[in-house]
Amino acid sequence: MPRRTLAPALVLLMAGLCACDSPASPAVPPPPAAPSTSFGGTDRAWIEINIAMNEELTPLLELVGEQSRDNAVKGIASQVNDVNVRDLTELRALHDAAGLPAENPHKGMPMPGMVTPEVVTRAAAAEGAAFDQIFREQVRAHLDQGVKLAKSETTAGVEPRTKALAERMISDRESLLPKLPPAVK
Repeated sequence: MPRRTLAPALVLLMAGLCACDSPASPAVPPPPAAPSTSFGGTDRAWIEINIAMNEELTPLLELVGEQSRDNAVKGIASQVNDVNVRDLTELRALHDAAGLPAENPHKGMPMPGMVTPEVVTRAAAAEGAAFDQIFREQVRAHLDQGVKLAKSETTAGVEPRTKALAERMISDRESLLPKLPPAVK
């Protein structure tokens, strides 16, 4: 093709491509990303278990402002909530990247460290020192179990982002545990 006819053809091609991004053109969503095959079984289970555990912790954390009279409990609850929100954001992104199903098979499953709806109901009925005791016991169990699960992920997991999150979760939880005094019996 002679140079004189090539330039106008390129201009028309570029104009056509640019028109695809104009607001007047219909938006065509990109195809969904294919799930990553770099996630192993341990990675997938760890992601789902931690999402379930962190989601079940949230209602207990939401009660602290109303039920506790102890500023130390309120302070640790705020720190735990910040970590919980950040972890859930990352876990949900990993969940999507792994192509896991929307229905979490671990949601509501009683397991060590899981804050059950029954515990939340009991905590909601308690105030002051009685609430604080429930809170301390439950959050300590949640953090302890979280460390155990994360250590398992770091040794048996294969997906690098998941293992990195597990490492950070170990560090975060181990730094929070000393700030959470054992419940007074």
